[in-house]
Amino acid sequence: MRALKVLVVAMGVLIVAGTVTLVTLVVQRVGGRGAGEAPFQAGLGLPEGSRITGIASTEGGLAVLVSRPDGDRVLLLDPRNGKIVGEVAPR
Repeated sequence: MRALKVLVVAMGVLIVAGTVTLVTLVVQRVGGRGAGEAPFQAGLGLPEGSRITGIASTEGGLAVLVSRPDGDRVLLLDPRNGKIVGEVAPR
């Protein structure tokens, strides 16, 4: 009988430890940033007088609608590194 009590207590401890580990991992992954990691910042290098007029998510990236003095543009960004990977301008 004593062995059964020890076994039940040990399994209870394992269930609690597993649940705590699972919750910790989910919170870290949903949080988006690891400990000590800097927040995402991107400089688009837009000319003077430019304005961001819209942002939309795309498959694997971001599309940023920019109103510039020389005309509107859509900039395609890679959200992992903040680099411009493409630009669409009207003709």
